Amino acid sequence: MGLASGAAAYGLVAVAHLPPWAVLVHLVMVGLMVGLVATDLEQRRLPHLLLDPLIVVAVGFAFVNPALETVAAFAGAAAAVAFLGILTLIIRGGMALGDLYLAVPIGLTLGWPLVWSGLFTGALLAAAVSLFLVVTGRVGLRSYIAFGPYLVAGYVLTLLREASLLAPSVTAGLPI
Repeated sequence: MGLASGAAAYGLVAVAHLPPWAVLVHLVMVGLMVGLVATDLEQRRLPHLLLDPLIVVAVGFAFVNPALETVAAFAGAAAAVAFLGILTLIIRGGMALGDLYLAVPIGLTLGWPLVWSGLFTGALLAAAVSLFLVVTGRVGLRSYIAFGPYLVAGYVLTLLREASLLAPSVTAGLPI
């Protein structure tokens, strides 16, 4: 996991065309998400000790993000929480409340409409890994598989793939 998080941080710094303070905010958020991934894989939970600061940073960043308009950021967060909330109600026991909390900073940072790319990338990764684990007999159909790490992976991959998220927008955030 250390190699993957280091590669994500390096990729973020290498492709970003944002002011240094904005890149630092992205790195802090990725760092908090790495802690969440490690905890979710080990303890099967996303603790508020890491989620709450992540949400606070994301909300503050939504107002000053030079690459994303504030309205798009909050629309992305609302869409992510609504979509995962509906899935939580439909698939009882398939998703935990921590995943809904994690959707807030993901939506705030990716914004509308790119939040869909992040969510679906994470879901596809989760499905592919789960299918592989079931086919190889490592888990059963009723086994617990953490979804938080895949949400984070989808977030990071979308952040690195979508150049508009790491480049200043003319209409978004504060002046550089």
